[in-house]
Amino acid sequence: MAGDRTGDGTGDGAIRGAGVSRPLRVLLVDDDALVRAGLAMMLDGVPGDPAIAVVGEVADGEGVLAAADAHAPAVVLMDVRMPRVDGIAATRLLRRRADPPEVIVLTTFDTDENILRALRAGASGFLLKDTPPAQIVDAVRRVAAGDPILSPRITRRLMDRTAAQAGAYQRAREAMAGLTPREREVVLAVARGATNAEIAAELFMSVATVKAHVSSVLTKLALGNRTQIALLAHDAGLA
Repeated sequence: MAGDRTGDGTGDGAIRGAGVSRPLRVLLVDDDALVRAGLAMMLDGVPGDPAIAVVGEVADGEGVLAAADAHAPAVVLMDVRMPRVDGIAATRLLRRRADPPEVIVLTTFDTDENILRALRAGASGFLLKDTPPAQIVDAVRRVAAGDPILSPRITRRLMDRTAAQAGAYQRAREAMAGLTPREREVVLAVARGATNAEIAAELFMSVATVKAHVSSVLTKLALGNRTQIALLAHDAGLA
């Protein structure tokens, strides 16, 4: 259910007109009423340029689109885990609209999966709920102004993940370089999910020869099974 907190229906965030700056409109989306109350106390009526006004509250992602229509927020603070429609799906729906509000995902769950899913869905920010109030206020203003925002801890995790992926790619490429051309062909076929018989037909060799190549690859690369061969090809950017 969405709660209306203001009678002003304009959706332009903080707008200057005739020397008056209208407040930056924020919609809260969280299934925990206490969290919504805390955010509302933190944000509503915050002075400054622009001032901030909480214009509505929603307890589930299912009501986000209707609330956005009713309250025209400039920024949505979005929880991730909610009963019917989660925050990632709700963010994706919002960001597909013409002139959509900016979305900051605010959650206690900082898994890599949640971070990447939120950013791919179109979120402009990802903050943890233990972020200091002043930083949340600053994030709302910055995102409304078009600047993406991530908490320092999230930024570090993404950097570490990128570095790990780069390292895995380099190691996989080096490992693949130690294979013969025929063994690399077999690796690519294994990565596509082909059976030994299918590989034999594709590469014009006997099934016994395919098995010998697979065994050689496993030995050379110290791998345990065909799944690990497929993962190696993926890490090397070949599958």
